[in-house]
Amino acid sequence: MASPLGRTGAGSNGPGSETRSQTRRVLALEREAVSLVDRMPELMMEAARIASTVAQGIHGRRRAGPGETFWQFRQYQSGENASLVDWRRSASSDHLYVREREWEAAHTLYLWPDVSPSMDFKSHLAPVTKRDRALVLALASAELLVRGGERVALLAQMLPTANRNAVSRIAETIVANANSDAVQKSLPPNAGLNRFSGLILFSDFLAPVHAIRERLEGYAGVGVGGHLVQVIDPAEETLPYHGRTEFLTPSGSQRWIADRVESLRPKYQARFAAHRAELAEMAKRFGWSLLTHHTDRPASEPLLSLLMRLNGSAQGYRWIASSSDSVTSTEKERDR
Repeated sequence: MASPLGRTGAGSNGPGSETRSQTRRVLALEREAVSLVDRMPELMMEAARIASTVAQGIHGRRRAGPGETFWQFRQYQSGENASLVDWRRSASSDHLYVREREWEAAHTLYLWPDVSPSMDFKSHLAPVTKRDRALVLALASAELLVRGGERVALLAQMLPTANRNAVSRIAETIVANANSDAVQKSLPPNAGLNRFSGLILFSDFLAPVHAIRERLEGYAGVGVGGHLVQVIDPAEETLPYHGRTEFLTPSGSQRWIADRVESLRPKYQARFAAHRAELAEMAKRFGWSLLTHHTDRPASEPLLSLLMRLNGSAQGYRWIASSSDSVTSTEKERDR
């Protein structure tokens, strides 16, 4: 699907390779994702802390509710059932106290990495394609979430699971469906999700904003919490080319030649910024988050930022970290 920016790029690759080489690449990305998690000691210390207090995917939500873990004592309120009173605690005081338990539940998060042909682009400014980086981020997110006791699934392609082999299952599912028509599209598939589940999308989001909005409104309308991770090659944002430049569509079927491409740069960058502003406004209206990541930056940056967003979301994920450490890839880019 063509984007408002043309979805073109210099030196874009073809739509894919043979199944065998594709399998090797995805499995290699799985290993890279797990390795990425292991190289992040701060995140892994937090994952270990959560794992030590979680059983069978059950998380405390830091509020009163059904569960087995003690939360806090509070004073007895008139009209409450007397069976709620903790008589041992009340015996040492002039007041009656109720023992509250912490609300416990496990969240379900659906992941969608965009592996459409337009994601198979890498400029001279980046070491990896957008597709590979989106896959690494999706697999690494699944690894961290499962280690934290959450259930994860590939959107519209597999059932949620909290099993420790969830990352392998996701990678295998991506390989098995690599040639399906749905995977070749740059918009997430339609799927019926339960209220209060989570959705994490990894894509360049260069399709027309109205098309993205129409696809995601159904999810936001039923109370699904969403996080958009925009994976962009730096050349797509800055247009760093000079002189006569040929641009190809992802399939290579169409081309366009600019005689002096640098003369187009100001208008192009303004249009790119306007497109992102529309995405940000859409995400804000949905109550979702938007994070931009450039493929010339380390994959650990958006992963850390994403976990900070999950921690600050209304669902109450128990990924604890200092708010001062929360910094987006875009903010880091400005500090370079």
